[in-house]
Amino acid sequence: MSLFDHLVIFPVLIPFFVAVALLFPGLSNSLSKQRVVSITANILMVVVAFSLLFKVEAQGIQVYALGDWSAPFGIVLVADLFSVLMVCLSAILGLAVTMYASAGEDKTGAFFHTLIMFQLMGINGAFLTGDAFNLFVFFEVLLIASYSLMIHGGGKQRTQANIHYVFLNLIGSSLFLFALGTLYGTLGTLNFADMADRIPLLSSNELLIAKSGALLLLAVFGLKAAMLPLHFWLPKAYSTTSTPVAALFAIMTKVGIYSIWRVHGVIFGDQAGELANIALPWLWPIALLTIAIGAIAVLASKSLRVLCSNLVIVSVGTLLVTISLNTVQATSAGIYYLLHSTIACAAMFLLAGLIQQQRGQAEDRFVAARAMPQAGVLGFIFALLAIALIGMPPLSGFVGKALILQSVTNASEAMWVFPIILVGGLIALIALSRAGTSLFWRTNGENTSALKGHPLQYLAIGLLVVILPLMVIFGGPVSDYTQLAAEQLKAGLSLQQLNEVAK
Repeated sequence: MSLFDHLVIFPVLIPFFVAVALLFPGLSNSLSKQRVVSITANILMVVVAFSLLFKVEAQGIQVYALGDWSAPFGIVLVADLFSVLMVCLSAILGLAVTMYASAGEDKTGAFFHTLIMFQLMGINGAFLTGDAFNLFVFFEVLLIASYSLMIHGGGKQRTQANIHYVFLNLIGSSLFLFALGTLYGTLGTLNFADMADRIPLLSSNELLIAKSGALLLLAVFGLKAAMLPLHFWLPKAYSTTSTPVAALFAIMTKVGIYSIWRVHGVIFGDQAGELANIALPWLWPIALLTIAIGAIAVLASKSLRVLCSNLVIVSVGTLLVTISLNTVQATSAGIYYLLHSTIACAAMFLLAGLIQQQRGQAEDRFVAARAMPQAGVLGFIFALLAIALIGMPPLSGFVGKALILQSVTNASEAMWVFPIILVGGLIALIALSRAGTSLFWRTNGENTSALKGHPLQYLAIGLLVVILPLMVIFGGPVSDYTQLAAEQLKAGLSLQQLNEVAK
């Protein structure tokens, strides 16, 4: 067996071993060495992630059975088109965040690079795992790392937001365990493929218990994804933490969305018998209300980071709409939009950090302040990201929203989806126009004493920004890939197919 055959587990092992290595005395007491190791490791993860993507695209789904124990008894990692695309996304985001932090943000607290690596390990593991219990395990790994990252640098506001964040997620983790216990007691398995096989065979006495576990999981994933009414923790948490951490957290809500797709779109999807699509009656109103409330919050935002945090909530609602439509075309459009919104929001968070750095005491608040020394380049980047987040041509936001609207084929669904998404885009246009006017035009003098951006910071933002037009230029291949990923997700895998692929 060659090293290439173990590629599926590398996105989990690389950040784990690097995180441990960064704790050893030779590296822990040298920040410059930590930066080199961390950036190198993230570049390696990008290479591994895209190598895995090409392998899955060429050879089909890859299953890695740890210890050669077959499912459902052993631990399996499953790399399909959707999960490996999400691993690529996390690798790119991890590289950008690490580069940005290496310009100086990592000095404000201990173990920054170690925590980032553990965070990436948890995120990648959640995308690749083939069973619900290990989904819980990887959720806990990424959450424990996020608790420390959120408070990185200290401060009263961060501490307050972190307490709320920790408290809510501890409740969520407890409910997660209750849901898993309920489903395991009913089904006798937590392997995704095995669960999907057994759900249609449940007796009438077991259906209600399984339904309770499924809806409890929906609530847990909804908390992680920040869907209404479980969204209230996000704006405070994301707007008060350090800039690179906020950018990395742009993918955190997408882990919750991914889990809803994986569990409720496959296990409790069209083939689940009497429990088929039990989440859809709940998701429809929640999705539309999440967009509406998020859009209102966008208008009320008083700083760029708060505005961007609320745009994350709007993107979550938009993705929930694609899940609610429950078609392959809508899922494909949702995956495309997921990639776009994560990259665009992360880049805007990083840009907000640069603006905050250059405006002095005004930071990124929408108030008059001295002109920024690099206002020209920052304004240009802001305009590009604003166009992308609003959903205007020619960037990827327009393509993503157009694909979502195109996937709506039912007239009654169109009556709800079209107005809410289009009005949400209009509100984003108004809010971001006001933000740009306040930040770049309402000036009262030069600010020669302000710090200028570090080349690594601009390189990190540039890495993310360049992806947005590339998603349009290569829109055909990307949308073809997302279509195949959606079809594969909808089809699912039986336990027999899973073990055959593993062999």
